[in-house]
This record gives sequence, structure tokens and C-alpha cells, in this order.
Amino acid sequence: MSVGTRPAGGFSRRALSIGAGAFALRSVLGTRVYSAEAPAIDRFDYLSANGNSNCSTAFMKSISTLPATARLQGSCCSPMERQRYVKQVRELTKYSTIPEIPPDPYDIAAGLAQKLMPYHDVVLTQNEQQAYQYAMDHSEEKGPCCCQCWRWKVFGGLGKFLIREHRFTGEQIAEVWNLSDGCGGT
Repeated sequence: MSVGTRPAGGFSRRALSIGAGAFALRSVLGTRVYSAEAPAIDRFDYLSANGNSNCSTAFMKSISTLPATARLQGSCCSPMERQRYVKQVRELTKYSTIPEIPPDPYDIAAGLAQKLMPYHDVVLTQNEQQAYQYAMDHSEEKGPCCCQCWRWKVFGGLGKFLIREHRFTGEQIAEVWNLSDGCGGT
């Protein structure tokens, strides 16, 4: 094949590379974004079938490079469960005045994750640490997530942020973590 000619299929390597890159970007960014007003059942159908989230270290590291408007969608560990999802979204509305608490645990803006991750490393005062430890001991996952993935850092950071900036108690942090559990399953 001479320089400048295309393979028999009609696609150059460059065109294939661009297409593959566009596909990968679309997978990370998601093709749909749902507002908090969209029916939870519609969001569930989309998010449970089109998630881009996973528990890998590579995914966690990639969050800092994403555009703030990119979406971290779907569950990490187990398939989403419809009834639980609808309940989570409904009950999270009580925190709607605090923009750092995602209204949907399975659809999180990368910009919010980027903001909260550094809070994970904040050193708390002794009283603040007691509240945080209470949440660790009493949340359903015994922490902000079932494993120490990106959600652990984001929601651990959220816990410290809420304790420091909003004077949340350990009980309140445990409730937020339980409602924000994005691991999937029941």
C-alpha cells in the first residue's frame, strides 16, 4: 500500500484512532446528564445500563484530569437495585441546600469529586475526629464506601467537609454515607 492510500475498509489509522478516542471520551463523560428533577426511574434505567465508574486506582487517578462537567456514573461493585436507588434519591433531597452532597449517588460531577477528594486528607481536631470515627463505626459499609476506591476518597472527604464546614455529627455523616452509597446492590 503506498503512502496516502486507505486500507480496503476505507478508514485510515488516524480516523480509527480519532473514532476510538471519541468513543473512550464518550464513555467517561457519559452521553446523557439527568437533572435532579428528572424522574428517578428514568435515571435508574440509564445509569444502571451506562455507568463508567469502577474501583480501579487508574479510574481514581483519572478524575483529576476530567473536565469539571464530566459525570461519574453508575455503580462500582454490584448492579444497581431499583427500589434502593429511588429511596436514596428521594431521601437525599433533605440535603438539597448543601451543594456538596450529590443529589444522586450514581451520577456525580467530576468537578465535585475533584473538590471533595482533597478533604479526605484533612486532619481533623480531636472532637471532629470523634464524629468522623462514629460515622466509620456506624455506617452500613463501615466507612464511606465498601472499598477504598474513588468513592472512599470523595465521600470520606465529604464527611470531613461536612463536619468542618457544617458541624455535622457522626450520626449525620453516617446517614449521608448510607444514602450516598454507590456500590450497588441492596
